[in-house]
Amino acid sequence: MLTAAAVKQYAKAAGADLCGIANIERFEGAPAQMDPRFIFPEARSAIIIGRRIPRGVYRGIEEGTHWSNYTFYGYNRLNSLFMPKAQYETACFVEDHGFEAVPVYPGVSEVQPHSPPVRAGQPGPDVYPQMRIAAMAAGLGEIGWSKVFLSREFGPRQRLCMILTDAELEPDPLVEPNSICNLCMACVDECPGHCIPHIREGKVVEIQIEGVTYRWADVHMGRCTLTHHGLNKEASPFLAKDCPGLRMDVSEQECSEEEAYKLTHSVGRADWRRTPEFPTGHVIDYAWTMLHGVGYYAVCGARGCIRACMMSNGPAGEPDRRFHNEFRKRPMWTLSPEGVPGVEE
Repeated sequence: MLTAAAVKQYAKAAGADLCGIANIERFEGAPAQMDPRFIFPEARSAIIIGRRIPRGVYRGIEEGTHWSNYTFYGYNRLNSLFMPKAQYETACFVEDHGFEAVPVYPGVSEVQPHSPPVRAGQPGPDVYPQMRIAAMAAGLGEIGWSKVFLSREFGPRQRLCMILTDAELEPDPLVEPNSICNLCMACVDECPGHCIPHIREGKVVEIQIEGVTYRWADVHMGRCTLTHHGLNKEASPFLAKDCPGLRMDVSEQECSEEEAYKLTHSVGRADWRRTPEFPTGHVIDYAWTMLHGVGYYAVCGARGCIRACMMSNGPAGEPDRRFHNEFRKRPMWTLSPEGVPGVEE
């Protein structure tokens, strides 16, 4: 007999750090393009698996010396290389018990379909469930004010994926809202993209799961993406190096997330003529190196939404306080809007 306890035990043995279960009814009201029931209409349960982001992944960016660890071990390859092993093996375990299991790739849920529906009454391909909301539905934690998912085990340091199954498994209880995020606003104060509104601004996203209301900030995703992918001189020393004359205050930008992706990835991959001033021919050397070596380019190091959160005094910072030493050991290096380095006392 397949039980929720057996699934969780197996997932942990296969490498998962977190595993929770939601009954499919908890996705009632999801936008069609994010509704997992369109992927597997007979699904009865969603198994959500999480893998931790090691705290040390952020060390190099915190010191201003090493960026690729965050891109590889804390973001892109954690999602696409390390986590799928536990997801795949757990799906096989479910199918060994005679139930169908659909491992769902954690794609970008906000991306609109590139093609029209192929069957009447359905959304277009691809349907991407919102993994952070799914993890809330599975009782693993809550979405914090910054829109980052928080668990009691790791605070803001995890990535998530999903398995849909027609096995009816016992769901986990929902986490009480704001029992992990205590709305301290540390993420707002430290975000170099200035993209997280303060709670007093009233810019809020709100959803309900089985009558329980969860709220978080309506984050400006255009500014977030510009910063995350290196077009913000307050976060990227590489932009300041290769485009020293550029003056673009990200806090004043109103571009959409998709506009920001077009800009950052086009500039990051671009070549230009070689000159004595810019001998490599790459528009931004480091972006080109990372995108061609890893396939992804992240430079902000989640300074507000993860690093400030994990060092906070509330419940989200409790996992960090279990370490022998504090994460921030010296004044944090910073960059001005013009890319001038300094430190924050």
